[in-house]
Amino acid sequence: MAERIGVIGLGIMGRPMARNLLRAGFSLTVHNRTPAKAEALAAEGATTAASPAKVAGQSGLVITMLPGPPEVRAVVTGEDGVLAGARPGTLVIDMSTSSPALARELAERARPVGVGMLDAPVSGGPEGAEGGSLSIMVGGEPTDVERARPVLEVLGDTVTHVGGPGAGQVVKACNQVVVALIIQAVSEALVLGAKAGADPVAVLRVLSGGMAANRLLELRAAKLLERDFRPGGRVRYHHKDLGIALATARELGVALPATALVDQLFAALEAGGQGDQDHLALLTLIEDLAAHRIHPGAPGPRRGS
Repeated sequence: MAERIGVIGLGIMGRPMARNLLRAGFSLTVHNRTPAKAEALAAEGATTAASPAKVAGQSGLVITMLPGPPEVRAVVTGEDGVLAGARPGTLVIDMSTSSPALARELAERARPVGVGMLDAPVSGGPEGAEGGSLSIMVGGEPTDVERARPVLEVLGDTVTHVGGPGAGQVVKACNQVVVALIIQAVSEALVLGAKAGADPVAVLRVLSGGMAANRLLELRAAKLLERDFRPGGRVRYHHKDLGIALATARELGVALPATALVDQLFAALEAGGQGDQDHLALLTLIEDLAAHRIHPGAPGPRRGS
């Protein structure tokens, strides 16, 4: 009989992931800071719990999907957190985008009480979460990874063990660097082309058919053209992710000059009130710098509006 799974954090990513586990036949206990989100899953067959500790007490495997390091630390190590309720043999899988240093720290704190800890952040966005097609990068002990694999394979098409504790978060930081720079590059190309008189639809078609083709264009071209900045990956979260990448790079003596630039552009968007828009809103900043929208006169948010 499959182990009961706990899921803590039912936001844009966590909720569809939990739903996919239910559909795959797993028994689920869920918790969210906003109880209404947990109750919605209860209507689909999940059991709710009042705290992370109570989730852990009922579950063999516990998945956390949270905004960032402060929330991960509080949920895992807090007074009513996962480690407070976990039994020896529990396996905790943190699928949040967090810091490598915290992932290593949590693995060290979990080990003496007989709890396994994996850091398993994901790439693929809300579309991948809903479709069960995420790319999952896993750091931790090989035996824990193999125990978690049947669960992770429900959530993602690609499950890759990338190293020991913290390695999953390192690889996710690398992923976020590439995604940010792609958004920046595509935004610059669109604005340059549009201001020169090229059709933005044609620009994206050409980019998608040659060496510049990428997964972001495949999934998000329509959102860019429509200037649809309803959140998938929020600006403030991607800004946080680049901060993690830059901090890690500083520790290792690695220069990331392009990453530092885009980090500051995300900071400008956040300061201008666009922190909760999709990270594609980076386009609006490039438009402002060029004094040109890719669709002149089209409605849509502007920096600081």
